[in-house]
Amino acid sequence: MIFDKDTAKKTAEVLLQINAIKLSPKEPFTWASGWKSPIYCDNRILLSFPTIRNYIRETMAKHIEKQYGKPDVIAGVATGAIGIGILVAEYLGLPFIYVRPDAKGHGRKNQIEGFIESGQNVVVVEDLISTGKSSLNAVRALKEAGINVKGMVAIFTYGFDVAAENFEKENIQLNTLSNYENLLEEALETNYISEKELKTLSDWNSNPSKWNAN
Repeated sequence: MIFDKDTAKKTAEVLLQINAIKLSPKEPFTWASGWKSPIYCDNRILLSFPTIRNYIRETMAKHIEKQYGKPDVIAGVATGAIGIGILVAEYLGLPFIYVRPDAKGHGRKNQIEGFIESGQNVVVVEDLISTGKSSLNAVRALKEAGINVKGMVAIFTYGFDVAAENFEKENIQLNTLSNYENLLEEALETNYISEKELKTLSDWNSNPSKWNAN
């Protein structure tokens, strides 16, 4: 769920402004999964824009404190959320760790990088939620280490049903600054897309794995 409507609108506005999110119904992108998509999101771009970076950092940090209280540690999901995770931890004055997709095959063979102790409370920071698979993989690694995961906060979610199901199965609360629904509202309001393109984008979101551009 989104934290609130005003945050969702403002976040969608700034992500579109810097092209962190691109909408291209007529010339769709191809994701690594092979899905054809009229949207592409790369929230790491916001790190290059100090004003927007600070807005995301402060907004996410304040919502974490309001929603979960102050955790012991902030955890970022590698690699996309390492940057914003560090910024949030710094703002809150908290330690930071990050979680790899898998344990390293050499050295200390860590999957969790940084110092954290069993029993500590952590909020996980993510940049983008699609199916939730990689995000929840990080959650499981933390749980297996005896860490109490209070919840996850992300910048943006596509709002897929499968993601909601995956988070529910794992019993993890997900809150996001913005989502696909609010993004489309903002894009239409600012004439970034037309009514016809809105329908195309909505159709894709309802069944992304089967969608094909017309």
